[in-house]
Amino acid sequence: MKHLTGLYGLPPESLVDLLDLAASYRAGLKHANPAFQPMLGNRRVALVFFENSTRTRFSFELAARHLGAGTLSFAAASSSVSKGETLSDTIRNLEAMQVDAFVLRHPSSGAAEFVASLTDRPVVNAGDGTHEHPTQALLDILTLREYFGRVAGLRVMILGDILHSRVARSNIFGLKALGAEIAVCGPSTLLPGGISELGIEVFTKLDEAIAWADAAIVLRLQLERATGGYIPSLQEYSASYGLTDEKLDRLRKHLPVLHPGPINREIEISNNVADRIQPPGYSSSMLLEQVTNGVAVRMAVLHRLLAD
Repeated sequence: MKHLTGLYGLPPESLVDLLDLAASYRAGLKHANPAFQPMLGNRRVALVFFENSTRTRFSFELAARHLGAGTLSFAAASSSVSKGETLSDTIRNLEAMQVDAFVLRHPSSGAAEFVASLTDRPVVNAGDGTHEHPTQALLDILTLREYFGRVAGLRVMILGDILHSRVARSNIFGLKALGAEIAVCGPSTLLPGGISELGIEVFTKLDEAIAWADAAIVLRLQLERATGGYIPSLQEYSASYGLTDEKLDRLRKHLPVLHPGPINREIEISNNVADRIQPPGYSSSMLLEQVTNGVAVRMAVLHRLLAD
């Protein structure tokens, strides 16, 4: 594996290899002061972020440091990009500084593939436009595999703004490759045309989707889209598609809940569902497990791309 720009077309055995390696790192992270072999000593990883990020950026930085690599943080707002520097020039300049890998987040779909065509250094896609976010999907899949002990045969419902979600696309590709059944649920205006052709279930009623699913991945409702005609109002969206205890309890359904963050609380997901760690009722939040698994997954990806 030279780059990780997406999960589309990635062989199942490659996915399983990354998940297995991430699981071994996850076991180490459970210790108070984890110690890992510094196999990436003297390597330098450039974190090239053209969009804001908390979880993804910090987890890549921690992952690199756990493995002994140094990091260079790039923020577009404080760089020469503000003076008109192109993406290709930015990458070539960083390459000339002898960085060993690029972790790229960019608002344009296809940016990661473009950068991979420019450099012989490994490129990791940390989210590009509405295309893919492969490491987010891998940490979601690892979280599900830890909880259920398997992926094949699971029914996973992805809820919310599918149309604009790179997380949804990567999860569909990765989960289907590993034998899970996938459904999407949301208002028809937030579902891509022809999405059923991917061989997945499509629901526009949340009760039906909850009854079908073993687990739910709730997506962030992109508030910048809310006034663009996709939904009537946030209140109406929340009433129909917000995941709440009341909706889960009505169906008496225990449903592990994932969310890539950041959360719009009381809009796409209620506080109770987002924060419930133990399952005394009919839902349990996996959000913090996802955050820890994110570090483990990104350690596995950097290991495979740089150490191997």
